[in-house]
Amino acid sequence: MRNTTYILVSKPANAKLGKDLFPERKDELIELLKQRFEENVIRHNGIIWKKVQARLEANEEKIWSLNEMERTGGEPDVVSHDEITDKYVFYDCSPESPVNRRSICYDGKGQEAREKQGIHPGGNAIDMAASMGIEILSEDQYRYLQKLGPFDTRTSSWLKTPPDIRKLGGAIFADRRYGTVFVYHNGASSFYSGRGFRGILQI
Repeated sequence: MRNTTYILVSKPANAKLGKDLFPERKDELIELLKQRFEENVIRHNGIIWKKVQARLEANEEKIWSLNEMERTGGEPDVVSHDEITDKYVFYDCSPESPVNRRSICYDGKGQEAREKQGIHPGGNAIDMAASMGIEILSEDQYRYLQKLGPFDTRTSSWLKTPPDIRKLGGAIFADRRYGTVFVYHNGASSFYSGRGFRGILQI
């Protein structure tokens, strides 16, 4: 697979706020997604881009969320089509955990605990995902992603944590080392420069 650098022009400082994009930015994003789609056919065999694009153009709010995924380094791409719901599924497919979502705790409660210690992480995965209109990947979804290629070989990503584990103060994360996917645990208030999170968006 050839290496490609994608550049998304920043929104002007005087741009309007809200979950919409200027037409030229929307067009730029769709073209970028199309290029990535065509360069990574193995992720979505049998899916037709024109159908994906039609769905995108009919969902302004979802386009905004994809832009947030892109803006924060996620490199979103189509990974499947849910036949039951008739929705196209996008995951963050950046080789490493999205660069602008790292050094974050698992959730708000974990972040608050750290801040009470006078330590200030860059935020938390659960609240950041919600603000972007996406959800954090579960363990099963993460393992599915890893079947499409090697991801997080130098970084790690927080995963949606079962309530019983979170209730006891923990959270789970995963990475890929030695050709194997490993799932671990940490305190939910922990944060590291090499750990972010990956999201899912269904359209």
